[in-house]
Amino acid sequence: MNITNSIKLHPVLTYFVLTFILSWVCVGILFAVAPAGLEGGKAQAGGLSMLALLAMTTGPSIASIVSTSIVEGRDGLRALFSRLGRWQVNIRWYGIALFITPLLLTVILSTLAYLVSPVFVPSIITTGDIATLVGFGIILGLWAGFFEELGWSGFAVPKLQSRFSALATALIVGVMWGFWHFLGDLWGRAAVYGALFVPNFLLFVIAVTAYRILMTWVYNNSRSLLLAILMHASFSGSQFIFASSISSVVDNVLWLAIFAAVLWVVAAVVIATTGAKRLVREPRQTM
Repeated sequence: MNITNSIKLHPVLTYFVLTFILSWVCVGILFAVAPAGLEGGKAQAGGLSMLALLAMTTGPSIASIVSTSIVEGRDGLRALFSRLGRWQVNIRWYGIALFITPLLLTVILSTLAYLVSPVFVPSIITTGDIATLVGFGIILGLWAGFFEELGWSGFAVPKLQSRFSALATALIVGVMWGFWHFLGDLWGRAAVYGALFVPNFLLFVIAVTAYRILMTWVYNNSRSLLLAILMHASFSGSQFIFASSISSVVDNVLWLAIFAAVLWVVAAVVIATTGAKRLVREPRQTM
């Protein structure tokens, strides 16, 4: 059996392996050339850390294009990119995709600010430069959304759903998506978070797995890769826009833990109302 046939028999495994290799090699190279190694994490907003983030996010998209071209050829690539232009969907899905994360973060952080400490007041309120904060958050979110979802939603989700239920697919992709961040987080946060790095990272994996259920729900109802990109962009960008001013490690772990729990509550409601098999809102039956 040649390698092409093996890839066609195991397309999702191939995609995951390629994604991790491409992304982690990029971060590994920057690890090697960074003057302070892991200590570079103390300057999370520094040039090398940002370069590592930008380089890492291209892994899922490159893996998707390579895997699609091998498994499905040109027709598959055309179908993949055609979903990028699928924008004519019910406006409710745009509302969910764009606003669920900022809405939840506003409620969570405002409640914590009232009950625990003013340090949780959303960054968009405390910043002295709203335009820069929001602008950078939007750029960061759209970059991550485009390059990552071309792979996660563009390849992995459809392929897995041909064999598994929508919920099982979301759980698999969510866990892989979460742990894919490990090497980048290790560099960006390990030196700062210390003993709380592992708990914080696991909370992050738990949060993104719940969010992937919501993303799969939106994708299955819209079949729009564009909407998946925007939903991912909202998730990544909103966290920067609303929580980037929280400097304490303990405070960051606290809001992330609550965020993860709330996301799972929302995901549970979606599962209960749509069904784990398809995560699709069924049309009402008429008499």
